[in-house]
Amino acid sequence: MRRFVLAAAMTAMAYGAQAADLPVLRGGLMESPPVVRPLWDGFYVGGQASYTAMDVDFSKSVVGLTNFIFRDSVLQQPTSSFGLLPKTTTQGTGFGGFVGRNWQWDDLVFGVEANYNYFGSLSTATSGSNSLEIVNPAGMVVPPNTTSTYTVTLTGRAAAQLKDAIALRARTGWATGNFLPYVFGAAVVGRMDVSRSVTSFVTRRDDTTDPLTGIVTTGPTLPVPAQSQTLSEQKIDQYVAGWSGGLGLEYNVWGGLFMRGEWEYMKFLAVKNTVVQANNLRFGLGYKF
Repeated sequence: MRRFVLAAAMTAMAYGAQAADLPVLRGGLMESPPVVRPLWDGFYVGGQASYTAMDVDFSKSVVGLTNFIFRDSVLQQPTSSFGLLPKTTTQGTGFGGFVGRNWQWDDLVFGVEANYNYFGSLSTATSGSNSLEIVNPAGMVVPPNTTSTYTVTLTGRAAAQLKDAIALRARTGWATGNFLPYVFGAAVVGRMDVSRSVTSFVTRRDDTTDPLTGIVTTGPTLPVPAQSQTLSEQKIDQYVAGWSGGLGLEYNVWGGLFMRGEWEYMKFLAVKNTVVQANNLRFGLGYKF
């Protein structure tokens, strides 16, 4: 009996030692391999195509010219607020490139980027004509019982073309799987052609009123040569500062290859009293090193 118990104990110990050498199974299945996520940290470069809708506010474009024509006269103040030309909108396509650097902490991604876009034939022009009657303008000394009426007729034209722009961006994104949604803000410098011209024709009529009878005697309408003239200005390859902001989405295709889509709003400082702003839709393809 003792020999049987001893043999059973030795057999159990040997089986336990063999079982300790076997792999441990959890839930009856082997552990899954870890999920590999794209790393956005590093330098990258790419190219892009764009569609742009450009809005140009010409309403004050000829004000600088009319202020010069009517300088030191009673007509300068009332004509300075005279809106002659409308706003316009135009569309066009373009292309460009970008280069940048990302820094990643867990899922949070920060980056800086230089982004260049060529807009090609993105240009617009407008013209207009209107008349304004100014009666006894402020600052004018007239004889008693006299009414002076100026008729100012202005004919203007203006044009603007946005050639290209470069933006220095700062951006922030959140990595989620193969996707990187991001927002950005940028300082922008654009290159434009801007032109404007105006022709003024001014007449004056002095009417007198008899203080006893109240009868009005209409005077002759006479031209005012000093303020009837044509002026024009043109700026070629004018560099204009501005700013932009927007949002986008990048998708890691394979390895370091990624594609992006984004929307950007861009606005420039006024040049020759002309304000240019644009909405850009872009699609790009890049590679991260």
